Amino acid sequence: MKKSAKLLGAAAIAVGAMFVGGTAQAETEVSANLGVATDYIFRGVDQTGFYDEGEVFGGVDATSGSFYAGAWVSNTGPNPAQFIEYDLYAGWKPTLGPVALDLGVIYYGYTDSDAGGGESDLSTFELKAAGSISTGGATWGAAVYWTPNFSGDFDGLDDNDGFYYELNGAYTFSNNATLSGAIGVVDVDDYAVDGYTTWNLGVTYPILENLSIDARYIDTDNDAFFYGAAGDRLIGTLKVTF
Repeated sequence: MKKSAKLLGAAAIAVGAMFVGGTAQAETEVSANLGVATDYIFRGVDQTGFYDEGEVFGGVDATSGSFYAGAWVSNTGPNPAQFIEYDLYAGWKPTLGPVALDLGVIYYGYTDSDAGGGESDLSTFELKAAGSISTGGATWGAAVYWTPNFSGDFDGLDDNDGFYYELNGAYTFSNNATLSGAIGVVDVDDYAVDGYTTWNLGVTYPILENLSIDARYIDTDNDAFFYGAAGDRLIGTLKVTF
C-alpha cells in the first residue's frame, strides 16, 4: 500500500499543478449530474454484489481549458447510508492532430470498505491514457487503465497489478439519439481469476435538454468473476445534468 500511496500522491500533485496553472489562463466551468439506474455495473461486474439493488449517483465536474477534475458518488449496496463509493479524478485533455487525448488519475474510495468485519480496504486508484477520433457523427476510441493495486487490500491481497484495455465507439443520429458500445479486457495479476472480457451496447436519448435516458445490455465471458457478479444485465439509467 505504501507504493500505491506514493504513486497516487505523485500523480495527484502533478495533475493538480497542471490544473492550477491552467486556471490562470482559462475560465473554470462547473457542471453537475444526478441520476438513478436499475443497477450499478462497472466493467461488467455488479457493484451491488448479490443484492441487484438500484443505483443512485451524482457528480460534480470542473474544467479549465484542457484540464479537468471532479468527484462522483454512488451507493454500492442495499443500504445507501453504509455502502457508498466516492471517486475523485483529475486529468488533462490535449489534442494531437485529429486525436483527442485524455490522461488522468482516478481514486476509488469506499465509506465502508471493512469487508466482512476484517481488515480489508477496497480503496484503490488508476492511471488512465485514452484517445479518440471523431468523424461525422461517429467517435472511435481506445483506452488503457493501470492500477498497482487492483483489489485494494481485500482478503489479504495487496499490490496486485491490474490493466483494463478498451475499444469503444459511438454514433449520434439526426434525432440526437446516440448508439454506443465498448469491448474491454480486464487483466489482473495474483488474483483468483486472471481476468475476463466485457462488452456493452446501448442507446442514449435526450428526453429534454438536460435529461437523458439510457438502455444498455452488458455482459462478460466469465459470469463467475467476483463470486458470480459478472453475469449479463439489461440496465436502464435516467440522468439530469446542470
